[in-house]
Amino acid sequence: MTTVPIVSHTGQSMNSHHTHTGRHYGTVTVLTAAFALTLGFALVEAVAGWWFQSLALISDAGHMLTDSTALAVAMLAAWFAKLPATTRHSFGFGRIEVLAAIFNGLLMLVLISGIVVTAINRFQTPVAVTGEGVMIVAALGLCVNVGVLYLLSHGEKNLTQRSALLHVMGDLMGSGAALMAGVVVFFTGWMTIDPILSLLISVLILISTYRILSDVVNVILEGVPPGLNLPDISAAMTQVAGVTFVHDLHIWAVSSNRHILTAHVEIIDISQWQKILVQLQCLLAEQYQIDQITLQPEFGQRALSQNSPETSG
Repeated sequence: MTTVPIVSHTGQSMNSHHTHTGRHYGTVTVLTAAFALTLGFALVEAVAGWWFQSLALISDAGHMLTDSTALAVAMLAAWFAKLPATTRHSFGFGRIEVLAAIFNGLLMLVLISGIVVTAINRFQTPVAVTGEGVMIVAALGLCVNVGVLYLLSHGEKNLTQRSALLHVMGDLMGSGAALMAGVVVFFTGWMTIDPILSLLISVLILISTYRILSDVVNVILEGVPPGLNLPDISAAMTQVAGVTFVHDLHIWAVSSNRHILTAHVEIIDISQWQKILVQLQCLLAEQYQIDQITLQPEFGQRALSQNSPETSG
């Protein structure tokens, strides 16, 4: 196999990384507003839950804290994505979100443990809950979550923003569960519903935490990002005219919304490489949202066999 001495392309150079900062402005602004609303009301719910003796409200406050920290991670990632790469950190600073996500996940595991222990104690020793107060605060929480959902759904549709949307939708369910606890307590006086629904909200927090930590592990192990499939992408690349085979294909994530692809591409005619390169770039950017690409063309045995008189005749 003959390797062309030098023709590789990187879709985004170290010095050009900061040229895309304009598109991050809207993302940072929207995420900051969503973060402020979510964190602010999480504190309100925590205080109200303590005042009204409602574990369901405290649990929902913990769930909103989960989402506010997830929004903070997304906000930091969008902000750090604006910083230019350096000679020491040639990929930039996007992986700071990974460190923040690890801290977030561990914090939530501690929170879940505390809620579960308290709920078990309340099954054994019920505590009087002020149902009316719980209903009012939980209803306000629903309104806040709807407002945050509106903000995020009208922002930039990138992977970070879509992930934040999923968190807030989980928050809606948590506020709904707290509201249900308040309604049941107010109309029936059945206090056990409060620890039951607090455990339900803990499950929601655990699911969100699992997703965060599994994404972190995948990034650390440089796994293929979710939603991308190596065989499918390889097959799509070989459909480009002039490409006979793709090998040594690697895709990994520097951060949750920045993916990198490298591959060796066997071609029939080296003089057509520039045209093929542009077609591959467009394919990978438009269909798979990968815009940082390094491709090495090769003129190999498969290309020779397809270009031989016996094959072409």
